[in-house]
Amino acid sequence: MASTSDIRNGLCIKFNHDIYKIVEFLHVKPGKGPAFVRTKLKSLTTGKVLDNTFSAGHKIEDVRVETHTYQYLYAEGDQFHFMNNESFEQITLNKNILDAPDLLKEGTNVMVQINTETDLPLSVDMPASIILEVTYAEPGVKGNTATNATKPATVETGATVNVPLFINEGDKIKIDTASGSYMERVKE
Repeated sequence: MASTSDIRNGLCIKFNHDIYKIVEFLHVKPGKGPAFVRTKLKSLTTGKVLDNTFSAGHKIEDVRVETHTYQYLYAEGDQFHFMNNESFEQITLNKNILDAPDLLKEGTNVMVQINTETDLPLSVDMPASIILEVTYAEPGVKGNTATNATKPATVETGATVNVPLFINEGDKIKIDTASGSYMERVKE
């Protein structure tokens, strides 16, 4: 058993007969009244996100997890295939477990958290950013910009990302996997 002082991002807990991963948390100590922890929890079975508030010192049941590095191989419909980099064992995960499945490029290494009690995969942590090539982008028209004008661009995985007007087809861009937003153009 853990308490609210052990709460951190990425912690997996049992809550309401389901397993949740803590996405965000905030310890709040108001001037009047007891302290509490405001959390954002993501269900690892359904993918739903809910907000919950725990009072300070509340006992929570944590889930023991192991983290392993897996390489993304390919997708087959809603099923995504990964290979363990150490044992070369392959697993198949459903699309709803993944945070940003449309940004996954074949050969990308991800961290998979596995429940030690049931040996079932719980969640997949993508790298913080990923570099992808732009396969389609409308040409930017000079002169019709205000400030920070963007246009949609399609990357090699099929995802659509809003990028600045100077990005063209064939450019490699760095994308933040948490928000799915453009970070910078990458020179080679």
